Amino acid sequence: MSLQEELVNTINDLVQPGKGLLAADESHPTIAKRFSAVGVESSEEKRRAYRSIILSTPGLGEYISGVILFEETLGQTALDGTPIPELLESAGMVPGIKVDKGKGPLANAPGDEITWGLDGLEDRLVRYKEQGARFAKWRDVFHISPTLPSRLAVVANAEVLARYAAICQNQGIVPIVEPEVLIDGDHTMERCAEVAEDVLRDVFTALYRHKVDLQCMVLKPSMVTPGKESPKATPEEVAKWTLDIFRRGVPSSVPGIFFLSGGQTPEEATENLNAINSMGTQPWELSFSYGRALQEPAQKAWAGHLDNAGAAQAALLKRARLNGLARSGDYSPDMENE
Repeated sequence: MSLQEELVNTINDLVQPGKGLLAADESHPTIAKRFSAVGVESSEEKRRAYRSIILSTPGLGEYISGVILFEETLGQTALDGTPIPELLESAGMVPGIKVDKGKGPLANAPGDEITWGLDGLEDRLVRYKEQGARFAKWRDVFHISPTLPSRLAVVANAEVLARYAAICQNQGIVPIVEPEVLIDGDHTMERCAEVAEDVLRDVFTALYRHKVDLQCMVLKPSMVTPGKESPKATPEEVAKWTLDIFRRGVPSSVPGIFFLSGGQTPEEATENLNAINSMGTQPWELSFSYGRALQEPAQKAWAGHLDNAGAAQAALLKRARLNGLARSGDYSPDMENE
């Protein structure tokens, strides 16, 4: 099979009606915070047990087309001894891998950040692919203030995302391009939309420059929302503002836009996705790639005890099913009580 055929097959498997992605790629510090919130100390065995439980949820593949894994998880086995990538494939879910190496200050751009990890990426992708990964994810972040992000930050991060995407496709790995406009702050909806549109424009300019095949990538952006310290917007307002800038900034050749939840509650993330998909037919599949917004109820139900595995799986499956319904605008808040 050629590299192009591999890319097309993976895209077809990922971008399916009624399905989205589960982001289970939390770094060690992030998963430690999630576990601490439910009274669990993070250790390799606890992380393995938890992720084994949720990834083996019966029926999860009905609503989840792919799972983004952390490097540690990609090489682990489930509690029954099955390699995690093999477990996912057997349930109809594509294994993916987070490949960036975190972020830090961008030189000469106070308050802005840049994502690390391009060095050695090609070699890592070869290894990840041998382990079963078929797609990758790279996250860059953009802070919002009256002066941020700077033009330097927008251009530099767009360039990094494009270089990553090109390297992935050259290895037959579908890239998920994640330019996250952060929800932190007290900015308005208008300011978020302004920044998001600038970021999208530069990201796609860079992707074109690096000859990335837009038909064989997935965009994982933020929705347009006010800052978390500002009054909340209605789902209808989120949908309108989000689609307005995406119609102007995202080429129709991109097969799927899989939104991140970015600090929204599980219910908010589902309701906003539903509102977006209630706005009529769009050029792209509009889906979800949620981490905490899918997993938070499952983590609370699990609370570190294997005896709670069934309850954790039921909680995850419910959120996956509700987001699957939101993919077609068929979700209702009343379903939360079912």
